[in-house]
Amino acid sequence: MSQLLNPATHGDDHPKSYYVATAHPMPEHPSLTGEVHGQVCVVGGGFSGVNTALELAERGFDVVLLEARRIGWGASGRNGGQLLRGIGHGTEPFRKVIGDEGVAAIDAMGFESVELVRERITRYDIDCDLRMGYCDLANKPAHMKAFAEEKDWLQQQGYPHHVELVPRERLREVVGSTRYCGGMIDMGCGHLHPLNLLLGEAAAAVKLGVKIYEKSPVTRVERQADERYLVHTAEGTVQAEKVVLCGNAYVQGLHPVLEGKVLPAGSYVVATEPLPESTCQRLLPGNHAVCDQRVDLDYYRLTPDRRLLFGGLCTYSGRDPKDIRAALRPNIKRVFPALGEVKLDYAWGGMIGIGANRMPQIGRLPDGIYHAQAYSGHGLNATHMAARVLAETISQESQRIDVFNRIPHMTFPGGRKLRSPLLALGMLYYRMKDLL
Repeated sequence: MSQLLNPATHGDDHPKSYYVATAHPMPEHPSLTGEVHGQVCVVGGGFSGVNTALELAERGFDVVLLEARRIGWGASGRNGGQLLRGIGHGTEPFRKVIGDEGVAAIDAMGFESVELVRERITRYDIDCDLRMGYCDLANKPAHMKAFAEEKDWLQQQGYPHHVELVPRERLREVVGSTRYCGGMIDMGCGHLHPLNLLLGEAAAAVKLGVKIYEKSPVTRVERQADERYLVHTAEGTVQAEKVVLCGNAYVQGLHPVLEGKVLPAGSYVVATEPLPESTCQRLLPGNHAVCDQRVDLDYYRLTPDRRLLFGGLCTYSGRDPKDIRAALRPNIKRVFPALGEVKLDYAWGGMIGIGANRMPQIGRLPDGIYHAQAYSGHGLNATHMAARVLAETISQESQRIDVFNRIPHMTFPGGRKLRSPLLALGMLYYRMKDLL
């Protein structure tokens, strides 16, 4: 998630959230003025942008990063904090396009992406409350059947982490709710404090020489006669050999092709007051992050200071709920009736970037611009993988980007004014299927 859907209500500073309240120091970076030079200009200060800059700096590149507001202001600093394996929402639909090798490559990157985050935390000694342990929750028996098939597939792939099917009669070992008919534990996934992770990665990038400019929204990208680029902001320019756009839900106005292939959708989170240890043990005895399987899903976890962090309520209309607490409280009550009128200390929301096929859009456009966007709510790991793939391509280490370039991404119909309403109608159909 990033901003609440009306950005004018927040401006450039981080909106209030549990993550901001518990963040490590957030150093301010200057705004861009005048002309600067770099080999690569990265646009966007979220996980994709910061990690692309960091990966390139590790390889010796001179990198300039431009962020329209503050580092971590958008989705990367506000999401649910769930670190889950996989790239996109499944590779099977793309087998005819990318072949068996392409499917295998993306599946392997889905595993690699989680290990990449863990390695980065270790390498740069980033304090971000990483805790391994995740459970998918089944809303109906068909979900348990799918979990069993997935467990078999993971074993075939040599997945090294503990995976366990949990039947209904044992589910209270994982979650203190009667809403589900089972689950699947995966100890190779987990949860963390996303803003503190990103702040640590940005600090590492700066130490390696990355020049970060905040409050420097890009107004246009100009390709020059010598095939270099001139990236314009209100008060400055960056001259670079290569440009990487990592604006995700905020790419509007920067590139017409990318803009048409990603739509912003609102998503919301609350955090309760600190709960007694005995209550936490009843809610989530194993301290797993969990998520159900509905289109309009619930996801939740415990924080180190014993708060229940509960998210969901994805909206496609372009409008925020009038009261996020009031909108999410019924969801909490359905899952945990005993919580009653627990105090909700924090409530926030913002935009995630949605693509039509739910596969992240990572590639290089005909005009030479690199990009990564449209993680569709599954971005904490995929952003890091996208950054590595982009850096490997720019440094000519690998061409893993080719498999992503071969995947077609539909341009949403309707133009800027009608894209979101059309998507809202489509998602309403799937919500109705869930209810039926």
